[in-house]
Amino acid sequence: MVKVIGVRFKKAGKIYYFDPDEFEIVKGDKVIVETARGIEFGSVVVGEKMVREEEIVQPLKKVVRIATEKDIAHHEENVLNKTKALTICQEKVEKHGLKMKLIDVEYTFDNNKIIFYFTAEGRVDFRELVKDLAAIFKMRIELRQIGVRDEAKMLGGIGTCGKSLCCASWLGEFDPVSIKMAKVQNLSLNPTKISGTCGRLMCCLKFESDIYQMLRQNLPEAGERVMTPEGLARVMESNILEEKVKVRRIIQTSPDKEEKLDDDVMIFDKKSVERLDVSGKGTMEDVDDHVPEEVKELLDE
Repeated sequence: MVKVIGVRFKKAGKIYYFDPDEFEIVKGDKVIVETARGIEFGSVVVGEKMVREEEIVQPLKKVVRIATEKDIAHHEENVLNKTKALTICQEKVEKHGLKMKLIDVEYTFDNNKIIFYFTAEGRVDFRELVKDLAAIFKMRIELRQIGVRDEAKMLGGIGTCGKSLCCASWLGEFDPVSIKMAKVQNLSLNPTKISGTCGRLMCCLKFESDIYQMLRQNLPEAGERVMTPEGLARVMESNILEEKVKVRRIIQTSPDKEEKLDDDVMIFDKKSVERLDVSGKGTMEDVDDHVPEEVKELLDE
């Protein structure tokens, strides 16, 4: 077991582990740490705790120091300088006629490097742009192309639920999202209903996917024949959350497989019905079949 603290460098960024060394660090402290990008300023979001060695990416860096008032003031100055840097870079982008959209800019704490984040439809030759920026800022310049999900995370916004975007407010890392997650929850495959602000499948489809998979086990699908306390019936609709099925009793069958169903709709608990057509039913193994092309475009490339 190793003693660590969890540090974030952005509001909803990934949490990184560091060795607190001899410092007494608690959640909420500001610290100066060494990263692959250089010296950085971060916030402690996970206090000292013990974790298994396999959970750590070696080598585990030590905390350089607890941030002083001078360090905090320097960090705030870097944040204030972002607007000016973004304006200057935008002017140079327009000067060189580059087809790229600037999203954000970030200074490393030691002012050794400045990173510009942008989106573009394809590759961009920004060599001349880097030369211009290096001459102005007198530090290392890095231009990093990001995807639409990262763009939404950086810019923030309001989701269809009326709340701040999960990715911008608390979601540290993106999880893979698939069409299967929408279908297992019986959601409409209308792109406007299952896509987020970024234009990709909504991250929240992942949040409830596991519980829907569990509730769906042995739940009859629409069209299945089941044996109910009232006799043989055909399933009209399944309610996953309530674990109930709506059925119409089969009152007559014929050799040519035509059925006559009772007009009355009955509702039964999942446990009170016996599935008869279980082959390939309710497994969700073929949910990606016949997915509209406009919905497939929502998946990350």
